[in-house]
Amino acid sequence: MPLLLHTCCAPCSAAIIEWLLANEIRPVLFYFNPNIFPRAEYEIRKKESARYAYSQGLEIIDGDYDHARWLDCIAGLEGEPERGRRCMECFKMRLLAAARLASERGFDRFATTLASSRWKNLRQIAEAGHWAASQCNNVAFWEKNWRKDGLSERRRALIRENGFYNQTYCGCEFSVRPR
Repeated sequence: MPLLLHTCCAPCSAAIIEWLLANEIRPVLFYFNPNIFPRAEYEIRKKESARYAYSQGLEIIDGDYDHARWLDCIAGLEGEPERGRRCMECFKMRLLAAARLASERGFDRFATTLASSRWKNLRQIAEAGHWAASQCNNVAFWEKNWRKDGLSERRRALIRENGFYNQTYCGCEFSVRPR
């Protein structure tokens, strides 16, 4: 079964990829995260995602990094709390890009690893994913709670086993928590 999998980072993706492969689903990964700031953080996360994808023999497509376009997308929402309207607009932007790529490449569905993060609102991700799919022809959003069935525990184990860089914030400059 073909699947385009929007991936945000290796820690969030590894257990999902492992589960997909065990269930005979070979995903093509799409790394599109213009929200990540600064650029050095973006590059670290992209490198880790690619490293894991290649170790599994998977294709990874590198989306454009256009942080200025992302800032335009969320303009006026900078002060929103985590899980607020800024996150929704961010999800919509990223998942629309995934839906368009899925449609262009002939995939009938796409999913996202965003739904594995405990910091994210599953309802928002599902709403953004279904909205993105509705904007494209012949593509559906596969809504799955990637936190269940032991995947959260496996996620933690794979972070250790692979020595992944594990970030402490979602990626955008507005989500950095005071330390």
